[in-house]
Amino acid sequence: MTVTAPSRTGARVERLPLARFTTLGVGGEAEVWFVSDHAQLTEAMEQPYRILGGGSNLVIADGGVLERVIRLSGPLAERDLDIDPELSTDDELITGWVGGGVPLPGLIRALQKLGLSNLEGTVGIPAQVGGAVWMNAGTRYGEMFDGLHTLEIATPEGLKVVTPGDLRWGYRDSGIPRNHIVTRVRLKLRRSTPEAVLEKMTLADTARKGQPKMKTPGCAFKNPGGMGAGRLIDEAGLKGTRVGNALIAPEHANFIVNLGGATAGDVHALLNLIRQRVGVPLELEYELWPAELEGSGHPHMVPQQGVQPE
Repeated sequence: MTVTAPSRTGARVERLPLARFTTLGVGGEAEVWFVSDHAQLTEAMEQPYRILGGGSNLVIADGGVLERVIRLSGPLAERDLDIDPELSTDDELITGWVGGGVPLPGLIRALQKLGLSNLEGTVGIPAQVGGAVWMNAGTRYGEMFDGLHTLEIATPEGLKVVTPGDLRWGYRDSGIPRNHIVTRVRLKLRRSTPEAVLEKMTLADTARKGQPKMKTPGCAFKNPGGMGAGRLIDEAGLKGTRVGNALIAPEHANFIVNLGGATAGDVHALLNLIRQRVGVPLELEYELWPAELEGSGHPHMVPQQGVQPE
């Protein structure tokens, strides 16, 4: 671990291997900023940056990235699930603020125990709230925008508070620009029972049973034109193909897994092979760091998170 120059606002800043923060377990070093309030976040955003949450849906280059990497912590990773009586109605229950750095799986379990419904379709997605909102993560049983009332977003110009109606959101897309950071949200929920919410969570979780349990960023490609990407990759004869220590999962061909010691280069080789062999254009579900690998050239934030089950 290398300690860098201190932050003037008290943020913790360290140079760390990014592999430890990702579900795939690959990625080189970068300067990581752990920010716990808006002042620290504003300072961190003064230079080119990326936001790293739960680390799923992400492949980081073996050489790391040049930009500083921001992680939300402290109060920006805390949740207030008390119902706000001034904003709530009989049909809609509005919570206090939930930090963008809150782990989504723990939030979903807490809502289930309280008998609060609207987000159970996102069960099992290993994301943080901010990243899950940014990409509107979900499953066939529901998505993040099903349960959002208000979003607080950090932009290069300052903080903004918006509602879903202010955004052009859709399938796996929030409409939030790439250099903006979801810092907090208020949830819009419905009163139910713990048993009923658990039943819906079980339905969504059962659909994931055929997915691999090893280190993986989740689904590699979006489903093109109503066709299953996993089925197309399987029909191309690629299920079980291995490059180095990266493998196209035998359980589900739209997943690439790390057998232990895989590199980002191994994963990129498999992604390129899939695109060459499958007969239709495929759009990546993964985020690739750095920007030149994505073909965007954007110097700022590339949010991610959220395994996307088919």
